[in-house]
Parts: sequence; structure tokens; C-alpha cells
Amino acid sequence: METRELRYFVAVAEELHFGRAAQRLGMAQPPLSRAIGQLERRLGVALLRRTSRSVTLTEAGEVLLREGGAALDAVAAAERRTRRAQPGGAAGLVLVAKAAAAGELLAKLLDAYAAEPGAVPVDVVLCGVGEQEAMLRDGRADVALLHTPFDSTTGLDVEELHTETQVAVLPAGHPLTTRTRLRIADVDSLPDLPMARWPRRDGSYPPGPGPEIHDQAQLLQLISLGRAVVVLPESVRPYLSEGHAIVPVSDAPEVTTVIAWPPHSTSRALAALVRTATRL
Repeated sequence: METRELRYFVAVAEELHFGRAAQRLGMAQPPLSRAIGQLERRLGVALLRRTSRSVTLTEAGEVLLREGGAALDAVAAAERRTRRAQPGGAAGLVLVAKAAAAGELLAKLLDAYAAEPGAVPVDVVLCGVGEQEAMLRDGRADVALLHTPFDSTTGLDVEELHTETQVAVLPAGHPLTTRTRLRIADVDSLPDLPMARWPRRDGSYPPGPGPEIHDQAQLLQLISLGRAVVVLPESVRPYLSEGHAIVPVSDAPEVTTVIAWPPHSTSRALAALVRTATRL
């Protein structure tokens, strides 16, 4: 298969509409339809179910969407990393992390690595919820700080750095702040304080009355205004203000911060950064 064909199919599979997919690809609909038909004939399977009213994926189509998306990410990653490479292996590294997460660890890591012989420049990108995993997979970043179980590390090489418990972040003065410990059910069923909703990996939001969260600053302001509650890793403490209070959540899963990188990487600079992180 050619990458062009994969891009065509992924667009149709995500839009489930040939017209919208053609518009997204900047092409006419008839050649797009022909290209998908040729791909199906060459593979010997039906990828889409077409009717006059709808387009849906077959089981084979679902497989190709998943595998084809990963293949296109790999191609894009190869292109981006190749363009960033410099003769002699002296290129810098791009490290991506979620804004307002693992801040103390990140600062220590950057300082310790900078003191290493042969250290290269590290460009730090702080991003929104869930973006660091995507940036690592598509080549915009060389290495990332991820947080399991929230971020997927499937197909990546990782080293665990730090594990912590979670706390409920509440508006200061809320009745629950007098408790020494809470359970998730206590936080999830407050009639006056809805649970904030984080985006899924596909960018959509789970149903519910709570506000849709785009970044940490928005979240913390909504909490201080008495409009939301959230459960976060305990390392959020330094980012809180007088308008916030925290209570440990006994049954929330522990969160592990990992340093993650592509398994095929042969960068000596990246290896040195990972060694520094695990030593810390």
C-alpha cells in the first residue's frame, strides 16, 4: 500500500462520508471513491459498507484504520525526525510534558542533564491534556513524560520514574474539605459540584454535567469559583492557590510518571537523558 492510499482511506474512515473526506483532502469525490475501490480490490476485502444514506466500517476496515493510522504516524515521525537531524548527531532533543504536571521532576531532570558531558540542547514543549502522547508518536517530540494509567505507552519504550497517590481538588471552604479522606464515589456524586471532564484520546468528551477541560489553568480557576471538582495526582499541590483545598482519595488508582521514547531510537543524546532521569 502507498501512504497516499492510506491517507485517503483514513480520511474516509474518520469522516464516514466521502464528500467531507474529499473536502478534507482537497480533492474531488470521484477519484477518492475510485482510489478506495482499487484499494479494496487489491487487498481482497471490503473496507466500507456503503448505502445511499451512510458509510460504515467493516471489521477489516476497522483494522486498517487502526493499523493505517499508526503507519501514517510512523511515516510523519520519520520525516520530522529526519528534518531535525544534524550532521554528526549534534541535534537537540524535543521533550514534551503536560503543563502543570511533574514540574519539580522536570526541572531537576533538565538541570541534571545539562550538567552531563556532551549534553545537547533540550527544547521543552508544555502541552494540554493528552497531547504529549500524540506528539511523541507522530515525531514532533523525541521523548515525553507520560502518566499511566491516563496515557497509553503501548508500542513505546518506557522507564518508570515516580509513583504517587491522588487527591480531590475542591474549592476552599467546601464541606468535604473537613474530611481526612474521601472515596471516588464521594467526589463523583456531589450535587453542587460536578466532576470536570477530560478529553478522550480522540478529542471527544465523556457525557456528564461537568465542564469540558482544555488546560490546567482553566480547570483550577473553575474549581476556585466553585464550578468543578477533580481528582489529580498529589504533585498538583505547588500549583494550587488559597482558593483550593485538597483531600486524599483512598480508592483512586496510583499515577506513575514515566519517561517514554520510540523503541527504534538510536540517539545517544536521548539515551543519556533517559539515564539521567532514571538516576534521579
